Amino acid sequence: MAKKSRTQSAVAETEETQNFEEEFTPGEADGDMFGNASAKKAKHFWPSAKRLFGLIGPEKYTFMFVVLLVVGSVALTVIAPKVLGQAMDVIFNGVMGGGIDFGHLSRLILLVLALYLVSSFLMWLQGFLLNGLVMRIVYKLRQDIEDKINRLPLSYFDKQQRGDVLSRVTNDVDNIQQALQQGFSQLVSSFLTVVGIIAMMFIVSWQLALIALIALPLSGIIAGIVGVRAQKLFATQWKSTGELNGHIEESFTGHELVRIFNRDKEMVELFDERNERLYNSAFKAQALSGSIMPSMQFVSALCYVLIAVVGALRVTAGQLTLGDVTAFIQYSREFSQPLGEMAGLANMMQSGIASAERTFELMDAEEEEPDSEASAKTHLPERTNGRVVFEGVAFGYTPEKPLIQDLSLEAEPGTTVAIVGPTGAGKTTLVNLIMRFYELDGGRITLDGVDITDLSRAELRGHVGMVLQDAFLFKGTIRENIRYGRLDATDDEVIEAAQATMVDRFVRQLPEGYDTVIDENGSSLSAGERQLLTIARAFIARPSLLILDEATSSVDTRTEVLVQKAMQTLRQDRTSFVIAHRLSTIRDADTILMMESGRIVEQGTHEELLARAGAYAALHMAQFAGEDEEDESKSEGEAVTAGSETSADADNSPEVSPGS
Repeated sequence: MAKKSRTQSAVAETEETQNFEEEFTPGEADGDMFGNASAKKAKHFWPSAKRLFGLIGPEKYTFMFVVLLVVGSVALTVIAPKVLGQAMDVIFNGVMGGGIDFGHLSRLILLVLALYLVSSFLMWLQGFLLNGLVMRIVYKLRQDIEDKINRLPLSYFDKQQRGDVLSRVTNDVDNIQQALQQGFSQLVSSFLTVVGIIAMMFIVSWQLALIALIALPLSGIIAGIVGVRAQKLFATQWKSTGELNGHIEESFTGHELVRIFNRDKEMVELFDERNERLYNSAFKAQALSGSIMPSMQFVSALCYVLIAVVGALRVTAGQLTLGDVTAFIQYSREFSQPLGEMAGLANMMQSGIASAERTFELMDAEEEEPDSEASAKTHLPERTNGRVVFEGVAFGYTPEKPLIQDLSLEAEPGTTVAIVGPTGAGKTTLVNLIMRFYELDGGRITLDGVDITDLSRAELRGHVGMVLQDAFLFKGTIRENIRYGRLDATDDEVIEAAQATMVDRFVRQLPEGYDTVIDENGSSLSAGERQLLTIARAFIARPSLLILDEATSSVDTRTEVLVQKAMQTLRQDRTSFVIAHRLSTIRDADTILMMESGRIVEQGTHEELLARAGAYAALHMAQFAGEDEEDESKSEGEAVTAGSETSADADNSPEVSPGS
């Protein structure tokens, strides 16, 4: 597991992290989906809109060309009614004068058709170019988000619900794409159409143009009043979407646990509550923003009536030709259409800006401290000795509540250090500090005498293999899952790792062997088989330092024998840190650390700690309460027998039994 993603690392749910999460009340965390922060962000509409459109910067020349195409298309579209009005004058004058000039009339009609045809082509071309432009912007945005996620500290994911993060990365980005791809193009086109039509209306008749422009301030007032309220509702809608997605993700992930504790009803009730909240916020947002267009259409209809009446009076008075009035009426109808479109686009753009705000919150989240300048010059050999030293280490998830204070210890090369203690003692935190998932508040940790902060995180983690309590597998073949530990491993090395870690025996029984495809949960495999695969993945990485986070806690007694033997193979010639809850699994450790409240209260071998009759002995007695020595020996003997039956071709000596 030399190469591992931060998402995979975040899979480890620890006691300390859970306690840390509980300290955060709704609304305290940055961007917390349960607080009001996201909803209040609606007041930052314009800064967020400016930042969103700032993403167009690298595509500015393509964007300028697109705008020119839109200008050309709109110009041809607004000229066409004027030419058509001239055709109406030819017909009217011909009827009144005794003869229609069909040659002139046909030329005008062909010109109108040509104007509309070229305008449509230019509009299609700008749409084609704009689609490519937006796709590239969103492609880059997704890349930036992925890079950002890999730069975020593990503490960020401790504070965020996983479903809400997924919603920001998927739903919100898709909504931004839709807003830019559809809303922005139509918005520019509608705006330029309004400007062009206004210009042509003043050319035809400035008196009628003033009547038509009455619609502008009225429409602006409607859009301003309704738009501000709609924006707040859209922000609430997307916040509720994140909450609902988070609940769904938790329901699917913990489906078995929900069934075990008969919490189906409670989960459904919570789903209904959040779904109802999303329904109400979405309905209000859509209903309010949807009222903009009908209101503006009503205003446009009033203006249309006034134009028709005044235009007819001016034709009667000989102040306008019939063709001019016809053209003007056409302009007034086309004038109301883009205004209505602009009002309707407010719905899409407001929703897109609300999603952009949530995305920018993620992009602006505080990143983990960058690697030091010394890390570029400091390198360890490909295989280190694995001597780990803690020197006065201090750490706390929050400054107010320090967890580890002035902790010092030494792990000699090739030794196994077991870490035990009650929940919240700091066991998993200790190994997370070695991996630099969190940064120290004080002291230092060295690997072969080199301060780990002087190494890049990539190099440090390249020397560490980790087997988690929750065996996480990726969707793909068994071969690919093992090779994930070292991507350049050959097929022979994959098989060698599988054989060394007891994986080969069950893989050979599968119809497709190593090419068997498993899903990301590995549901087609047993818990023990999944755990053996993660051990093989760590084995092939050839780590100098090994961390085992209670790797046998979720397997049965028979499978535990195989897992223990695989881990013994994995631990050979490596410094190993083993977090254990089952004390029987770490009796052979070179050093056992008994931790309480972030401190090492006892240190020694299993026999030494029992002889001291201290905290470790008390924990041992509590774990084996109700079992006398005879029952315990009998239980261990049965485990050895079961292990022998399971692995007939394996070493059947008692040393492979749990607690050897």
